[in-house]
Amino acid sequence: MFTDRRIERHQLPYFLKVFNSVTDKPIGFLGNVSEDGMMLISQLPMMIGADFDLRLKIPASEGCMQVIDLRASCLWCHEDATPHHYDAGFSVQRAPPEYGQLVSALRQYFSFQPLPASA
Repeated sequence: MFTDRRIERHQLPYFLKVFNSVTDKPIGFLGNVSEDGMMLISQLPMMIGADFDLRLKIPASEGCMQVIDLRASCLWCHEDATPHHYDAGFSVQRAPPEYGQLVSALRQYFSFQPLPASA
């Protein structure tokens, strides 16, 4: 079973909601993220080995939301230190380019890297 992470993930507890992209109902929060995976914090355990169609709703300019739909496979799930919460690790199977842009933007924001100079 896969247990070692090759890419550093950045912690994002209770920052971005994750939704089921079929029903558009919330299923948890993004705990951390990388180009190839993510951790979901949820009040219900996730089924290990199952594929999930997930949706991220990212705040955009002028009160609009950018929607990123992706498919991810649950690799592991265990109870969180917070009672009645579960952490689940996902491998991203299919994601649009906007997901990679989100990962880059979050990495830059949480790493306190300077913004690129505008041309």
